[in-house]
Amino acid sequence: MRLLAISDLHLANPSNREAVEALPAFPDDWLILAGDIAERLDQIESLFALLAPRFAKVIWVPGNHELWTMPGESGAGDLAGEAKYRALVALARNHGVVTPEDPYPLWTGPGGPCVVAPLFLLYDYSFRPDHVARHEVVAWAREESAVCTDEVLLNPDPHDTREAWCWARCAEAERRLSEIEEGLPTVLVNHYPLRHELVRIPRVPRFSPWCGTRLTEDWHRRFNAKVVVYGHLHVRRTDWRDGTRFEEVSLGYPRQWNRSLGVAPFLREILPGPSAG
Repeated sequence: MRLLAISDLHLANPSNREAVEALPAFPDDWLILAGDIAERLDQIESLFALLAPRFAKVIWVPGNHELWTMPGESGAGDLAGEAKYRALVALARNHGVVTPEDPYPLWTGPGGPCVVAPLFLLYDYSFRPDHVARHEVVAWAREESAVCTDEVLLNPDPHDTREAWCWARCAEAERRLSEIEEGLPTVLVNHYPLRHELVRIPRVPRFSPWCGTRLTEDWHRRFNAKVVVYGHLHVRRTDWRDGTRFEEVSLGYPRQWNRSLGVAPFLREILPGPSAG
């Protein structure tokens, strides 16, 4: 019995979709899907329908791609912002998939007990250099062709801005995490890294403003995290901070992983997992 994780499946790419469809069943294991499954509701629902029967439990958090308002998306109308997110939550629940809106499940397998907390926090552009003002971020990133597509496709409606939506989500998550029984370890799951220093993307360093919020820098300590799971960066790695293991679990686009291996080797073992040192 293992707690596994993967993110950034990007099923709009046929190679990725075919590889995920070939993934065998792991009936004793839980699976975390840490965002950026796909952009369209039908693709996302197809994955929930595919994987829910193959794992004992599936836990999902949205990435930015799931939240995009896609022009001409069949059956989705003009879903944007909060409405698109709520539609995704409904799809997940229809297949028994745990979402950030549900009670946090308790992992009692090897490495437990741990509360697995799926989070939806977004970003507020604070992962930018100190010398770059908020109103200068897009122009600064554009100098190196690093502007995120969210600026066109991620509508924060009904919030005024993406950062306002981020701050609201962080406040709600803080409230819920503070209610966890004192002393009980957690596995924090978010699409974006919780710490700025973990954003290491040398190919596009100016993409960092779209990668998280400084509000979460100390959450691994505040909320007794045994492991923090995230994706978004397409740079698979393991880091340790203050005794907490941080796992970037992206699959990525076809050029970023070895397709001859299939997807199974890229399922990261979160628990029981390795021990520090």
